[in-house]
Amino acid sequence: MRVVFLGCTKFSEEILLHLIDQGVEVVAILTIPEYFKINYSSEPIKNTNYSDLSKYAKQLGVPHYEVNSIEGQKMSDYHEELEELKPDVILTMGWYYMVGKTTRSIANHGAWGIHASLLPKYAGGAPLVWAIIKGEKETGVTLFKLDDGVDDGDIISQAKFPIAQDDTIKEVYAKATEASKDILSETLVKGVFSFTPQDKDKIQVYPQRSPKDGKIDWNMSATEIKNFIRGQTRPYPGAYTIISGKKIIIWDAEIEEL
Repeated sequence: MRVVFLGCTKFSEEILLHLIDQGVEVVAILTIPEYFKINYSSEPIKNTNYSDLSKYAKQLGVPHYEVNSIEGQKMSDYHEELEELKPDVILTMGWYYMVGKTTRSIANHGAWGIHASLLPKYAGGAPLVWAIIKGEKETGVTLFKLDDGVDDGDIISQAKFPIAQDDTIKEVYAKATEASKDILSETLVKGVFSFTPQDKDKIQVYPQRSPKDGKIDWNMSATEIKNFIRGQTRPYPGAYTIISGKKIIIWDAEIEEL
């Protein structure tokens, strides 16, 4: 399987290294810089989970293309280069932009992505953070074929895992990464897969989150506040409150009975 790999996060890096170790033929790597533009922010935002994958392109001796939105670059700028590579799959792992139909059609089996939820639940932005904030006891990852909508393409495979009561985003993120590796080993590496359409009427699209969304509402219950904090703690910017005009970040919380 010839794979064009798209990624720009630490999750992307772990998945890429796993695929290389499993002998998958990565024929090009596309990345996004640490600071980039996205539609929900008028200013460039920082990828707080950033990883530079260009070094792996050099190690593999394959092309590296950067999609720098601040400079007006788009994936479509590299259409001809990607087409010449004749990929079987375009794999998006930790990617912030929609992959257009023209680009998806370049690959024999289309473009695939892993979404960190059990689709159709928690489609959209920050699915692991939302699952923790909402107090879910279980979530998972979904390998799916990208389509025109938000996380609404055909499902290829899913894997569940528990969210323990004291898991923070760090532990849940790690579980999602390992589950993603397992799914890709069973499908992409072995070349055994099928496509199951989603019931699009059941898709729940959640908004992306930014650091300003971490402000604590002290009217929430103690459990809700704890979930809010553990869902946004390190390596993310953290939940916060304002005291005497000063922003105070709260990284951890415990509930004590009075």
